Amino acid sequence: MTVSKPASRRTSGSDLARVDAHVIKPAEYKELPELTDEMLARAVVKRGGRPRAVNPRQLISLRLPAEVIARWRATGPGWQTRMAERLARTPVPQARTDN
Repeated sequence: MTVSKPASRRTSGSDLARVDAHVIKPAEYKELPELTDEMLARAVVKRGGRPRAVNPRQLISLRLPAEVIARWRATGPGWQTRMAERLARTPVPQARTDN
């Protein structure tokens, strides 16, 4: 079955050309409140985005056999997180000190 596509691209429904063409007249400035030092002092700048992690992850390069990656991917979305959790639970072997 073929899916029919709309004949034209969907738009937001607003008249953006008219909005862009609008020039603010001096009378419109009278409607705006005067910006005071007190208003600026109360202003808070909010930075967008995700908060910084306490323990950020590090990017490494690791070569694994294709079968291992395929098995983890087959477990579904979130496989990389589950792999990292499994590795975190695995005890780290101690380095050998004999020469």
